[in-house]
Amino acid sequence: MKVAFHTLGCKVNQYETQGMEALFREKNYEVVSFSEKADIYIVNTCTVTNMADKKSRQMLSKAKQMNSDALVVAVGCYVQAAADKIEDRGGVDLMVGSTRKNEIVDIVEDHLAGKGPSIHVEDISKGGIFEELWQAQSHEKTRAYIKIQDGCDQFCSYCIIPYTRGRVRSRDMKGIIDEIRGLLEEGYKEFVLTGIHLGSYGKGDDETSLIDVMERIDAVEGVELLRLGSLEPNLITDAFIKRAAALTSLCPHFHLSLQSGCDRTLKAMNRKYTIDSYKEKVSMLRNAFDRPAITTDIIVGFPGETEQDFEETLENLEEIGFAMIHVFKYSKRDGTVAAQRKDQIDGSVKQARSEAVQQLADRMKAAYEKTFIGETIKVLVEDPSGKHPGYAAGHAPNYIKVYFEADAEGLDIVGSRIEVKGTGFMKDGLSGVKL
Repeated sequence: MKVAFHTLGCKVNQYETQGMEALFREKNYEVVSFSEKADIYIVNTCTVTNMADKKSRQMLSKAKQMNSDALVVAVGCYVQAAADKIEDRGGVDLMVGSTRKNEIVDIVEDHLAGKGPSIHVEDISKGGIFEELWQAQSHEKTRAYIKIQDGCDQFCSYCIIPYTRGRVRSRDMKGIIDEIRGLLEEGYKEFVLTGIHLGSYGKGDDETSLIDVMERIDAVEGVELLRLGSLEPNLITDAFIKRAAALTSLCPHFHLSLQSGCDRTLKAMNRKYTIDSYKEKVSMLRNAFDRPAITTDIIVGFPGETEQDFEETLENLEEIGFAMIHVFKYSKRDGTVAAQRKDQIDGSVKQARSEAVQQLADRMKAAYEKTFIGETIKVLVEDPSGKHPGYAAGHAPNYIKVYFEADAEGLDIVGSRIEVKGTGFMKDGLSGVKL
């Protein structure tokens, strides 16, 4: 039988989809593109915004349109949050929430045999254990994502994720190291640690934390690059930085979630830091690493955000200076504290604010990348052709995209780390000359 997958949302979802694909391959199913006719369509959904909900519904409908006789399976966060709404719309045959993805083949086969319920959504509010799904093989040729943590206990006032992913669970260290060693044998050199709330790894365990995982991975022979997913600012302490700076494989790229540059808004969001403490964390990183890439997320149009609040955010963003900003317009999520507020912001205001932050972000990105023109940059080659004819492409440790002139040899150096001299700008990164 043919099974096709489509993934929406975060890197954790992508990782889990790859794990589910591997499970089906082990049972001799043929995994095909989602655009092909298949016997089973599995959509790994997302519910972080209203647009994510919409896209999840669209892909589920598309699956049924491509083959009306196929088994259409919805899994993941949108199912966990709104299984009843999906059921009411019809067209979906089987639903699996945020847990039991490692049992997906058995659940599907039971359903095909007429056994078991059509909805598998469990109460995740009480916590639980980390579900291993590490058979995943990355679709990328050089970079592998390693899920080490699930769940979130932060309960930011705008966020539905704690209700769809449950409480914090951490992966056993042995499973992490075993997966990395297996991927090293397949030729991977860069590993990205990911999770729903990565910095909470080991919460409740006095003996293990994220920095312990980082040190263990750094000590594994063959690991050349170790990259971190999104971090909370409060994770950055003197002790963390001292140990992190000693790691030879750690990439100087830190995605520190900010969400707003205004203290009044941060408090309303239930974010547990101030803009001044955030600036202090950034300064600590810049003192410990050479021009680290500091990237972040910003939400505009949070309920009650005034023009003065927004101007304060712009001023603080410019003062901090980011290598990249991901800009999001606030999306009302039923069941969250922020959704109950009466001072919601008009969509046109959100759009204008989003555009203003994006313009600032583009200027800051260019300013950061400009500092590397004329310098030697070590690049992990990932794409033999890139988006530009005659160029190969890869990323530097600070995650700058670098293009360099290459012909057929580009096919032979994928997976290699080479030195490139930065010479100028491309539309989405830097251009350079291979040394």
